[in-house]
Amino acid sequence: MATNPHFKTEPSVDELRRFQRVQVRLLGRYMLESRHEYPCQTVEMSPGDMLLSAPVNAQIGEKVVVYLDEIGRLAGVAVRQHSAGFAITMDLPALKRDKLADQLTWFANRHTLGLPEDRQHERIVPLLQRVVLKLPDGCEHIVKISDVSNSGVGLQTDVKPALGTEIVVGRTPAVVVRHFQGGIAGQFRQPLAAGLLDEAIRL
Repeated sequence: MATNPHFKTEPSVDELRRFQRVQVRLLGRYMLESRHEYPCQTVEMSPGDMLLSAPVNAQIGEKVVVYLDEIGRLAGVAVRQHSAGFAITMDLPALKRDKLADQLTWFANRHTLGLPEDRQHERIVPLLQRVVLKLPDGCEHIVKISDVSNSGVGLQTDVKPALGTEIVVGRTPAVVVRHFQGGIAGQFRQPLAAGLLDEAIRL
């Protein structure tokens, strides 16, 4: 089925099971055959393939393992490269494919309807929003935290390190995984400890 990248209506589960892609933004990491791991973010997904924004491209035909924070482990083969990442195809068992179709429907509808995130991945705005952003060259910048989750942080800043750049937010190591208007998103090297995420948090 041809994919229309500009569709606006949310697909049904049956459509998803026919490998219709939906636009979803999920954070995670991926491992190449070299066993090197890098942060990533999904751009589009279906139960049969996914398009990733990633700092290091996989080679066509290379096996890739992707760990998405809200879905888990998925494995596939790289079939296409693009300027900001690559696409993989996945040959999932029927039950796992159907479960993924249900999850993608939920994520797509959650985004459209403004539904809350799962509690595990809740995003909060801390009381202390100013924090020091340290770059690999040692430069430090005072930035503003827009939100924090167990797995990452949004920062309001004019500084735009390249995707994949290692940064330190306060005292917390992270990796730049996304640019947005007015800031960047970082994925923590290690998820925050259970119970640590509240408004009093200090990174």
